[in-house]
Amino acid sequence: MYSVRPSAVAGTFYPHLKQVLERDIGLFFSEAKPSIHTDIPKAIIVPHAGYVYSGPTAAAAYVRLAPVRETIRRVILLGPVHRVPVRGLALPGVDAFETPLGQVELDQAAIASIADMPQVVTSSAAHAMEHSLEVQLPFLQTILDDFKLLPLAVGDATPEQVAEVLDRLWGGPETLIVISSDLSHFLPYRVAQSVDQDSVKSILDMRGQLSHEQACGGTPINGFLLAAKRHRLRPQLLDLRNSGDTAGDKDRVVGYAAFSFMEDQKNVQ
Repeated sequence: MYSVRPSAVAGTFYPHLKQVLERDIGLFFSEAKPSIHTDIPKAIIVPHAGYVYSGPTAAAAYVRLAPVRETIRRVILLGPVHRVPVRGLALPGVDAFETPLGQVELDQAAIASIADMPQVVTSSAAHAMEHSLEVQLPFLQTILDDFKLLPLAVGDATPEQVAEVLDRLWGGPETLIVISSDLSHFLPYRVAQSVDQDSVKSILDMRGQLSHEQACGGTPINGFLLAAKRHRLRPQLLDLRNSGDTAGDKDRVVGYAAFSFMEDQKNVQ
């Protein structure tokens, strides 16, 4: 039986009406800074808060994918679990994810390719209400033409375990890696800026040692950076701000950053 994971946070983290959602994402893309770089990302790190808070930052990375909207056919999406703990990297055990923009089919061939890895498990519970993955889908559905998805909810795992999975799924230009994570949580505005600057430097230096206080998605980020170093990706910071810059007060803010990671063409096999 064909099974679908329905949208869980439409109407809270982002609009549940298709027309409003399309309008909002269109506005985010139109306001995103145009790129002066022609390199196409192999991977991006993007935030996952409510769109009113982090949508502009996420758009700064997603807009870079427009030139290859027909090339990317598979998206490997990793985000941290917030509600249901899980050991390892969890698949959802469904055939598709749904948002107000339609369904995204899961890549069953890619799922089968990692099924033998001991750190890969299946947990529909971990995915059922998880927002870190879902909020990325409308951006992907808007900026890409036709793609399949491999979503992994990352729980208790080592950087090496995450990197091993990414190494197996790495692929070529048809494969995009998306890591979903916010930065610091609920610090005063100036303190958050300082903490987030340190976290950004760690990411740009490809040092995968982020704590969960620095980034809720520290586990998938650290594992991705390990794989990124192996594949000689080049990082670039695209945007850095926090909720005090967008739609929140400055007493207790959440940090957001967008990064792109490019392959050196001479290293691409």
